[in-house]
Amino acid sequence: LPRSGERQEALRLLLLARRSAVEVRRVAIVQLRSVIVTAPESLRDELRRLPLGELLRRCSRFRRSSSRTPDELAIILVLRSLARRIEAATEEARELEREILGHVRALVPDLLNEAGVGPIVAAQLIVTWSHRDRVRNEAAFARLAGVAPLPASSGQTIRHRLSRGGDRQLNRALHTVILHRRQHDPATRDYIARRIADGKSSREATRILKRYLARHLYRVMQNASPTMT
Repeated sequence: LPRSGERQEALRLLLLARRSAVEVRRVAIVQLRSVIVTAPESLRDELRRLPLGELLRRCSRFRRSSSRTPDELAIILVLRSLARRIEAATEEARELEREILGHVRALVPDLLNEAGVGPIVAAQLIVTWSHRDRVRNEAAFARLAGVAPLPASSGQTIRHRLSRGGDRQLNRALHTVILHRRQHDPATRDYIARRIADGKSSREATRILKRYLARHLYRVMQNASPTMT
């Protein structure tokens, strides 16, 4: 069986590869839609209102046709190339995510029980945390995540702001969880509403939640089975 350190390095590389696949997909989608906008009217009308899935299926099946003008034929070939690139990158990202999930389940499966924490977020948490006691305490992990509060007071108004340092990928992972909980978790929405009623801004309430979340998830990882750390 692979040791936990080997799994964590595997996770780091898998995340890197998945980010690359996701970026390829994102760029190709932008290019595809841009080509459609400037395509001849007949093609544009055929494609522009289609949902993404149907659009990709349609474009990836385009064939050469003698009835097309040279310009239309060139555009069709470009659309087919982009659609197939998007489909390949999508499948690649899915395959990598399945592999990532297996490593997360072997290392800290309890992370997946946390609302809004999927395999990608969990993997990023594990990669940054690395192993028990690498980060000495909850506060240090919050600083590493860039969510530790820094004084930003003015006059009689006492304010704090988030640290902009730290691990950007970890910070993004925490932000993903907060966005999910704001949409789907009534307790999170109620908490934010209470904080705003107390005079906090929405951004300040989110900052507090991020710091709480970083500390909580740190504890989940610290309490993982000793055989997996």
